[in-house]
Amino acid sequence: MIHPSYTELIQAVNKTGEDDEQPVVNSRYSIVLATSKRARQIIGGAQPLVPRAEGKKPLSIAIEELYKGEVKILPEEEKTQEEENQEQEIISLEEAQEETTTETTEI
Repeated sequence: MIHPSYTELIQAVNKTGEDDEQPVVNSRYSIVLATSKRARQIIGGAQPLVPRAEGKKPLSIAIEELYKGEVKILPEEEKTQEEENQEQEIISLEEAQEETTTETTEI
């Protein structure tokens, strides 16, 4: 048997929410999407958030991160807000980089 099981992962993800809230994850599909997305991030160069990840497969690392609460699955409305915040940060960084480039070329 694979550890943790889907049931254990769903319980681990949902225990971070308050009791009166709707569960963040209701299905195995949500778990599969979250772990595969995180595994792709790790493959793309993101640092693992759990110790002793060397030699493990990216999917195994992603499952462990989710189970230990290192990675959160955001409800849809929070995800939209988070994406907007990230876009604003990228725009700000690009503007700052353009200003630096302009100042450098003027000198």
